[in-house]
Amino acid sequence: MSLFITSLNSGSNGNCYYIGNDKEAILVDAGISCKETEKRMRRLGLHMEKVKAIFISHEHTDHIKGVQVISKKYKLPVYITNDTLQNGGISLNEQVVLSFQAYVPVQIGDIVVTAFPKFHDAAEPHSFIVACNDIKIGVFTDIGAPCEHLIKHFQQCHAAFLEANYDEEMLEQGRYPFYLKKRISGGHGHLSNKQALELFKTHKPAFMSHLLLSHLSKDNNNPELVFNMFSEHADGTRIIVASRYEETDVYQISHTMTAPPVARVKPQQLSMFN
Repeated sequence: MSLFITSLNSGSNGNCYYIGNDKEAILVDAGISCKETEKRMRRLGLHMEKVKAIFISHEHTDHIKGVQVISKKYKLPVYITNDTLQNGGISLNEQVVLSFQAYVPVQIGDIVVTAFPKFHDAAEPHSFIVACNDIKIGVFTDIGAPCEHLIKHFQQCHAAFLEANYDEEMLEQGRYPFYLKKRISGGHGHLSNKQALELFKTHKPAFMSHLLLSHLSKDNNNPELVFNMFSEHADGTRIIVASRYEETDVYQISHTMTAPPVARVKPQQLSMFN
């Protein structure tokens, strides 16, 4: 059984990732509106009726702003820690709220979701491994530093959403105030291109077929730049740059280790970042 993945949106304006098999699916984060989530899924031929749960990584607005409406409309359970719920000011029916703990698997049909902690300036932030029939997908964004937890799980992934938030030189020379630059790069903010690339080069498993570079900064990164950086070291892994303006294609992830097609960056992505 394969897993199908897509980024519905990725960036500081909203994050939402779809992972599913032929029967059921989950959303990791719900940071765009219900209407926009539905619209993008329809364009991809995906159906909200297949989604069985939402998992929330942390309470920042770009990860939760659509969760209340989506959960209410489709009667979806929301897996969220108590601290994240309280700090996010999210109003959810008690019946749909389900807590999770790090390293305790949650079964959604044939899909198993396991959370683990990460460095980020939030109350109780987590990354996720989503597995089905030994196929593993990682959702690794909003990470201040590549800790042992991240390295261990990255080495197991057949595909991953990996943050490559900022180019260090662009951030340093850019217009952001000093305190914000320190927040981004200070160990509890975001992964730089350099940090993400080092993780990829050093710990990528031979069977990783797809890498979706995620949560790129609008002001401190460039999709073409980061795409080229990773492509030089892809070694059979397809590199995709997830957009903050539109959904990616749907990618089928399986155990097959055939060479992937040449990756691409959509022209409209590049122009919007320049």
